[in-house]
Amino acid sequence: MTQPSTISVERLTPGIRKITFSNPPVNLIVGETVSRLVEVVTELSEDPQVHVVVFTSSTPGYFFNHFDLGRVADFMPSDPEATPEWIDLVVRLSTAPFISIASIRGRTRGGGDELALACDLRYASREHALFGQPEVGGGILPGGGGTEHLPRLIGRDRALEAILSSDDYDADAAERYGWVTRTVADTELDGFVDGMATRLASFDKAALATAKAQVNRGTLPPDADLRAAYTQFLTSLTWPGPQAFQPQFEKLAAEKGPEELELRLGHYLGIARQESR
Repeated sequence: MTQPSTISVERLTPGIRKITFSNPPVNLIVGETVSRLVEVVTELSEDPQVHVVVFTSSTPGYFFNHFDLGRVADFMPSDPEATPEWIDLVVRLSTAPFISIASIRGRTRGGGDELALACDLRYASREHALFGQPEVGGGILPGGGGTEHLPRLIGRDRALEAILSSDDYDADAAERYGWVTRTVADTELDGFVDGMATRLASFDKAALATAKAQVNRGTLPPDADLRAAYTQFLTSLTWPGPQAFQPQFEKLAAEKGPEELELRLGHYLGIARQESR
């Protein structure tokens, strides 16, 4: 029996599309998520009507979460010479001829944070958005653009703090750092994003796309750096560090439950790391 897609696409107006992610209970990114997003972003890039694409989630407490490392084979490229599918996605998204808006309510970590970073604009619920790059805490490396996009937004030292600590950052800290475009009161987030999308969709598409391309020239990392980071991510999965850490983390998951673990992932990563030594 075919499983329903984790991605749905809605036509809000002729110029606006909404992409909704749903993989309850904790919105882990799986291989189907990536494949479907590549298809959707490609299709929308070729549609001359589409001016704005909004990314959101229907799972309470979560935007896009991290990769499901229990299904790591999903993220292994079948052709070692080909561009990894995740890198293809973030490059396509950041260079697409439409404006992408992440409407962030809930936990946004790892690959989910990297997807948000590839979007053009990021608006976050002040009360309910949370951000993190938890990979180093688990003994592996970010591989989907976190180490390339985040320093360009928030600076080297703050990016090092976020990536090395593997901790969670609330929306207020993310706004101060420049991690998000701005935070908005949760009750106002949907209306604010709708208003921005409507405003941008009313402008000439050529002007929007060309202005974005001009800004991109001075701000986006080289594609080769993104591919190198993904290769290092795959290599890090074979290091002894994550192999030694995983049993302790699984023990915590059994004690606390996977949903509790995801609610406070940064906190529990620190506990598991200390207890694995």
